[in-house]
Amino acid sequence: MEYRYKTHGTCSRQIILDVDGDTVKSVKFIGGCDGNTKGISALVKGMKTDEVIRHLKGIRCGMKPTSCPDQLAEALMQAGAKRT
Repeated sequence: MEYRYKTHGTCSRQIILDVDGDTVKSVKFIGGCDGNTKGISALVKGMKTDEVIRHLKGIRCGMKPTSCPDQLAEALMQAGAKRT
């Protein structure tokens, strides 16, 4: 199922994710550092959502309290809440 998440506090503006049950099928960032967001997307493809959240939650970008990876974790948590 496709979910759209509006990011907060990052250069990326939106994350579009496709989750099948508890597995990440695809992730696309709108905006942000192109190479980094493509790399994150490639790395998490096929991973279990809980594992992605565990690895990415709390990562900061410089002095910002969040980052694109942290926002992906937040998006996955919200997508999981919508499924239940």
